Amino acid sequence: MGSGGTVAGAVVVEDGRVLLIRRRVAVGELLWTFPSGKVEQAESVRSAAAREAMEEAGVVVAPTVVLGGRVHPVTGWRVLYVACRVLSGTAGVASPREVAEVAWVGAAGLRGLIPGGVYGPVRGYLDGALTA
Repeated sequence: MGSGGTVAGAVVVEDGRVLLIRRRVAVGELLWTFPSGKVEQAESVRSAAAREAMEEAGVVVAPTVVLGGRVHPVTGWRVLYVACRVLSGTAGVASPREVAEVAWVGAAGLRGLIPGGVYGPVRGYLDGALTA
């Protein structure tokens, strides 16, 4: 993803679980993430989130709302998180060069896979969307 620019993170929820990907190469202690990638020139953050969900996990999603943004404490990148709902497709490793594994996780699984916890506004959204 490199330095500079903005990263879009797709927060994809379906059936009380959120979609995570395990990167082939960890960034610091960050191994499991939401599907995410750099927002391209002339691309909206919503479009970038939908594109990354397709490129990394093979699902077609509809971005619904930007949940918030921050400079990520591990990567140093500016990340905007976008809530998305699945329109079609079955999640799987769509980019083997970048992604090692995908998983649908509930609230307990999320706590175990994201060191340091999930960004506040995203956690608030997921608190109402995930099952234990």
